[in-house]
Amino acid sequence: MCSLCGILGGNEHWADAVARPGVFTRNGDRIDRRRERANRVRIACQVLEPFGMTLSDWQGASFLLSTKTGKTEIIDDLGHLWPAAERLARRACDPLSLPVVEAMEKRHGR
Repeated sequence: MCSLCGILGGNEHWADAVARPGVFTRNGDRIDRRRERANRVRIACQVLEPFGMTLSDWQGASFLLSTKTGKTEIIDDLGHLWPAAERLARRACDPLSLPVVEAMEKRHGR
């Protein structure tokens, strides 16, 4: 099966807002869901910065995780972010390490 068929499958991660009857979400509108997704990507990029990586949205269905050297991996949801980051970096990537937390606090004035 080609990779596009796997992406069209529609797996939903718990962090993603869904618009479906009977499912509560504060972001029922498509534009609000896209805005929330873009905000999560922005924050993830801030956390990934010390590891030399960026994250981008791919058609609202997946994410592209990239290194400064151009290595890229498609990930389905944010639950796959850190294992993929460690594969690309070939080292441990701890988003809760003290330097990363301090950088985030400094960035947000805390």
